[in-house]
Amino acid sequence: MKNFCFKTGPRSAYLHIPFCHRRCFYCDFVVVPIGDNPKNGTDFKIAEAINTYLDLIHREISLVKETFPLSTIYIGGGTPSLLSASQVEALINHLRDHFGIQPGAEITLEVDPASFYYSDLIGFIQAGVNRISLGVQSFDDQVLKKIGRTHKYVDIIQACEWIKTAYDDQKLISWSLDLIQGLPGENIAYWQKQLEIASLINSPHLSVYELTVEPGTVFDLRNKRGLLNLPSDKESYEMNRITSTYLSQIGYSRYEISSYALPNHLSRHNRVYWGGAGWWGFGLGATSSPWGKRFTRPNSINDYAKWIDIQARECLHYSLLSSASSPMDLDESIMVGLRKREGIDLEMLSIEWGWDYKQRRIFIPLLLKRWKLAIDKGWIIHAGNRFRLSNPDGMDFSNQVLIEMFVWWESLPENAALPSSY
Repeated sequence: MKNFCFKTGPRSAYLHIPFCHRRCFYCDFVVVPIGDNPKNGTDFKIAEAINTYLDLIHREISLVKETFPLSTIYIGGGTPSLLSASQVEALINHLRDHFGIQPGAEITLEVDPASFYYSDLIGFIQAGVNRISLGVQSFDDQVLKKIGRTHKYVDIIQACEWIKTAYDDQKLISWSLDLIQGLPGENIAYWQKQLEIASLINSPHLSVYELTVEPGTVFDLRNKRGLLNLPSDKESYEMNRITSTYLSQIGYSRYEISSYALPNHLSRHNRVYWGGAGWWGFGLGATSSPWGKRFTRPNSINDYAKWIDIQARECLHYSLLSSASSPMDLDESIMVGLRKREGIDLEMLSIEWGWDYKQRRIFIPLLLKRWKLAIDKGWIIHAGNRFRLSNPDGMDFSNQVLIEMFVWWESLPENAALPSSY
């Protein structure tokens, strides 16, 4: 592989706040349920646990030696809105002091309905947050209860009104609403109504995630027992089409498989992930890729604390050092690039990966052979060296496209990333 170095250092940071009221039935994220207390200050042990965890994140941030001003910050979880405004402010200020924050940076905080009040929202904004991501998932109280959520429809509407007020007052640059498609008991007509409710709320950004039954979750157990009542494959396909068509008709652009935005409201932080740029990750189970190689932190607090001790005593993990700078693995570059509406320049990615002309002429046609059916069906739009998924069919059948790509990648010889010997 040729020598590689990022033209600019990582300009984004993700901070993971694992605390939440309870684990939702579909969730396999790294979370720490703390019960139904509304805010951490109502229980001393919970408050102490949160403060201890935040101390760990602050320690990890301080360990980074090679710093560049940040253009995006994303505080996710979990339910980060369980933190106080002063705790959020301390995290943002630490990033500002250690890395620097560029003027006009996008700073997002995930919040759940019923986990904050309007005064909390204003406090988060005063702390430096300028974009909110609201985890709605469904507008139906019965469905919310069945999937393990603690909020209700009335909480959603109240939260949206508060956020819209702040946005209209230009205290926020944007905000997003999250929905899950394909939940148990949903059908096509039901899902259409969910989208219509979302359209009335009119958030500038929508994330629509298709339900995945993850191993080890409550839904996984119920599914194995035949108790989940999921939509059929045909219904799921129609829901995908309705989502893409309906949101397009009311002005949203599908700029990534699960993301829709009104003009000028794309999530800049999301684009970092799908664009192959580097980012820092801090916190329990957080994934980072500042210099091209992904690394995921331990997912228990004790192991995470021990890991930080090792980093401080010995040396940072190699993936966190610019001396280990390398291009993202080609299969991963293709995977994340195809999520974007503009797709990928396959020739350019292959060059960046280190293939010479002869290798490209051998290996790329093998991928195109595996993609022939997808191209013939119109799932992949091919123009010159650029490949992109069509909307909606290509994005809806992206898994099949990616499976063929991974089969191709695994079939390549071991020296596929080395200077040509052909």
